[in-house]
Amino acid sequence: MRLIQAFTATCLVLCNTSLWAQDANLKKTLAERLPSLPKIEEVSKTPMPGVFEIRVQGNEIFYTDAKGDFLIQGALIDTKQKRNLTEERNDKLSAIPFDSLPLKYAFTQVKGNGKRKLVVFADPNCGYCKRFERDLQKIDNVTIYHMMYPVLGEDSKVKSRNIACAKDRAKTWNDWMLQGIAPPAVACDNHNIDAIVEFGKKNRINGTPTLFVADGTRVPGAIEAAQIESLLNGVKP
Repeated sequence: MRLIQAFTATCLVLCNTSLWAQDANLKKTLAERLPSLPKIEEVSKTPMPGVFEIRVQGNEIFYTDAKGDFLIQGALIDTKQKRNLTEERNDKLSAIPFDSLPLKYAFTQVKGNGKRKLVVFADPNCGYCKRFERDLQKIDNVTIYHMMYPVLGEDSKVKSRNIACAKDRAKTWNDWMLQGIAPPAVACDNHNIDAIVEFGKKNRINGTPTLFVADGTRVPGAIEAAQIESLLNGVKP
């Protein structure tokens, strides 16, 4: 038994060493041949024999052979299971655990029983955000965490501050987004907008609206009411 255990342990060490060496060689080869390629952060096997995934800049994915002679950009499809493996991997890489989101900086709206959870990063001057808010009015039994995310200029920052400092932030937000009633000028020191923007930049939230649900799934862009329902019920839009 001890001999078998020792043999197994040795095999694991050799396998891990071999994989590490292969990863290092791939990184070195591709860096030398493609100087413009961003630094490779991770190399991992794919279900396709001889093809490896390389990850750069957080969640950008390429594929290569074992020697780094070829580089592929595009979707890897499992035809037997009818699965887009690249899309699934991107979803996993872009997800953020719900408890890691800066929920303490949000203002909330509770509709119905509020059991379902939705986080929305939005800019008050974003047309897509306004369209999304109209569809969001059709959704019930949800708690919405609104994150003020002014990325479209100085006026967005002013409006975000005025909304975040309002006595009734949810009403002020809805008045502006749904009816075009400009938020009154208000000043306060605890709007936390800078902290939200810092979090968003760190986690590559590059556009508005960007949505997150309870399992951490991220959905960029405005989606319609039926898609919002699917997302809240655990079905990807």
